[in-house]
Amino acid sequence: MSTLALAETRLKHLLALTKPRVVSLIVFCAVIGMFLATPGLPPPRVVFFATVGIALVAGAAAAFNCLVEQKIDALMARTRRRPLPSGELTSLPTLAFAGIVGGLGLLILYRYVNELTMWLTLATFVGYAIVYTVLLKPATPQNIVIGGASGAMPPVLGWSAVTGEIGPEPLILFLIIFVWTPPHFWSLALYRVRDYANAGLPMLPVTHGRRYTQLQIVLYTCVLVAVSLLPYAIRMSGPLYLAAALALGGVFVLYAVQLYRNYSDPLARATFKYSIWYLAALFSALLIDHYWR
Repeated sequence: MSTLALAETRLKHLLALTKPRVVSLIVFCAVIGMFLATPGLPPPRVVFFATVGIALVAGAAAAFNCLVEQKIDALMARTRRRPLPSGELTSLPTLAFAGIVGGLGLLILYRYVNELTMWLTLATFVGYAIVYTVLLKPATPQNIVIGGASGAMPPVLGWSAVTGEIGPEPLILFLIIFVWTPPHFWSLALYRVRDYANAGLPMLPVTHGRRYTQLQIVLYTCVLVAVSLLPYAIRMSGPLYLAAALALGGVFVLYAVQLYRNYSDPLARATFKYSIWYLAALFSALLIDHYWR
């Protein structure tokens, strides 16, 4: 293999560590937060540098997660082909990559956005890479509930990037993602329960069984629908968003109820996929409503 081909392969593996699909949803929610933070359009310079900085730190957190969980990943069918468990990369270059990418992202946020966003993004990194990955995930079936706080931060980061402060509006966006996280991940855990059991991770279906997890998904989804109406309740959004939130939430509840009444792995997989589409569509509706009014 030529030097150029080897370099391209190494770059491809390093990029895979950053979990691009996950990071894209994180960045999307952060960008929505930037646009919702101002009546007009946010400064293009702030949007650009905040997006790049947040994306880099999120990618670094994902890479650190892969580093810490490489032995666990090797035991799970879903993750055993990742660069570290498959032997394509080793720990030292992964650690160096995460440090460089994360450090660069924080520097960009500090120099070209604002100090508050840099510190909030650093706290999000620590919350995901250390608190969730190292402390919570192997210790409690409530790992995804507590650890979901770090995953719910992107709209807060986007809002603070534009305004330099945190108000009630971004905290409501935070709450929506925070409540969305359990039914999203537990639907995945239901059809991947053997993976988690083999890896020794105390995910809810492993510790409390499938039926209990299905019930929790229904309950959290109902709470999610109620929380998703808060932007309309505080007049952050209008009727267009209200209609979208009710329609999207209604479909999510139907998925959750069907999952409870007549479980199947394909249905759990479909629920997981819909949950991703739900969040993207809900935040898109917020953005459209913001400029429609």
